[in-house]
Amino acid sequence: MTAVSSERTLDQLGHGEQGRIVRVSGERTLRRRLLDMGLVTGEKVTLTGVAPMGDPLELLVKGYHLSLRKAEARLIIVESVNASNL
Repeated sequence: MTAVSSERTLDQLGHGEQGRIVRVSGERTLRRRLLDMGLVTGEKVTLTGVAPMGDPLELLVKGYHLSLRKAEARLIIVESVNASNL
């Protein structure tokens, strides 16, 4: 059975939805900071919460919770696949 996948930015994940990081872009310093926080290609990430006004987003990555602004989350491309393939 083939998994259905689609690429979108991290801020487009729904609450509780998981994705696998495909690419991290942005200016050099910000990109380095995101990578240092564990947001690296191939890593699984789950959107666990959204602040009342929609910003920031709370993520679960590598077993810890991380908050990112939507503007930063837009720099991260994730592949959404069904949970059994993550």
